[in-house]
Amino acid sequence: MYDELIDSDDLPLSRKSVLPGTGFFLPDTFEEDLEDQQTAAALEGAEVAVVADPDADGLACVALVREAYGDVRDVPEPDEYDSGGSDGDGDGDNGRQMPAADAGMDQPAQSVDRTDDTDEENVVIGADDTEQALEEPEPTPYSVALVPASPHDIEDALARVAEYGDEGIDVFVCDLAPDRYEYVEEELAAVLETTDQIAWYDHHQWSDDVAQSIRDAGVDLVVGDSDEECSADVVYRSLKYEFGPMYEELVAVTRDHDLWLREDPRSDDLADYAYWTDPAEYVEIVREYGVDLPAWVQEYIAERRIEKEALIDQAVGRAELREIGGYTVGITYGRCSQNEVAEAMRERGADASVIVKPAGSASIRGTDAFDRCHEVAGRVNGGGHPKAAGCKPDIYDDMLDYANHWTTRGAVTKQVILEAFREVVDGDSSDGDRGDDSTDDR
Repeated sequence: MYDELIDSDDLPLSRKSVLPGTGFFLPDTFEEDLEDQQTAAALEGAEVAVVADPDADGLACVALVREAYGDVRDVPEPDEYDSGGSDGDGDGDNGRQMPAADAGMDQPAQSVDRTDDTDEENVVIGADDTEQALEEPEPTPYSVALVPASPHDIEDALARVAEYGDEGIDVFVCDLAPDRYEYVEEELAAVLETTDQIAWYDHHQWSDDVAQSIRDAGVDLVVGDSDEECSADVVYRSLKYEFGPMYEELVAVTRDHDLWLREDPRSDDLADYAYWTDPAEYVEIVREYGVDLPAWVQEYIAERRIEKEALIDQAVGRAELREIGGYTVGITYGRCSQNEVAEAMRERGADASVIVKPAGSASIRGTDAFDRCHEVAGRVNGGGHPKAAGCKPDIYDDMLDYANHWTTRGAVTKQVILEAFREVVDGDSSDGDRGDDSTDDR
């Protein structure tokens, strides 16, 4: 396959909006090899490993742990800054760099396909950068290593910590929740044979049996109220350390975006910057500057938002409203920042919104009128919060299914998720009101 066929940098926005990023077309084995190398480099000589979701909330947790352990700071200067590829679009597909591990500021930049806390990550590397990306990464200067993970691959991150971490390493898992204990049981047992201490801090929806199994295994699990706290809140109050005002403010502003309160405009800056830049860079920038990002970072964010807003407009323009069991559900398709698109649909009267992504995943956003998003996502291979969840329906058997997904703008995925709404609202899809959307989504 020609490189230019999978490199979307130069595509018109109308086409870029409906296709996944470069990393979607790269094999899983490529990603796994890259993550192995980066994790091994990050953990070499580290005293602590933090397995965290690399969004603003998860990365704030890393910053807090590094501060509590007195770790070194490695702050990039503006002339060292590399903005990486231009495939980013906010908290949509291809929005961040280097997802695999905290492999040092001077390593090649990668991006990631991502929609939200429960989406599947795919490494995105520029079509002409694959050889450089496989160069052996240098060990990092940190005693507290970052090992990024999505909810879909917590077990892989834990397995790498068990394999590459030094004996006696402290382990923290932050901003991640397994759907089933069986998914992480074997890997967690391997980590427990290596570590002297493991703590798990989160704020997502946990089932009682999963939480109890994690605790019974020997893990210090603390789960905050997802309506009141973000994961950074949980870390902040759980660590036996007196944080300064800068970190208190970092937690508060992170919470403002993660719970979608949006009362502090700086929270959008943190969220966008976390998605667009290297996770290691984000952690060190907020440790140095707090929530008041330096001018060169603000300029970078402003530049990236030009395309972000254009992709949002594309998705909003495709949005439709459906009536399901007394609720109005907005649904659309496109590579975009899902929170802003959901807000636009809410302003049009949607009680809940679905944003289907080109990579096959979807984000589900609720309102005060509908707070069962995690239940809907749970029926289609996902999960999350009552008002914010994500999923990737298990309906893609081969590339023809994906080709149909792109050319029909996610028609089958829309149908599957709307059916899940009916099941949640009506209790049984066979008895629910099928409304006028049973055929219109094709």
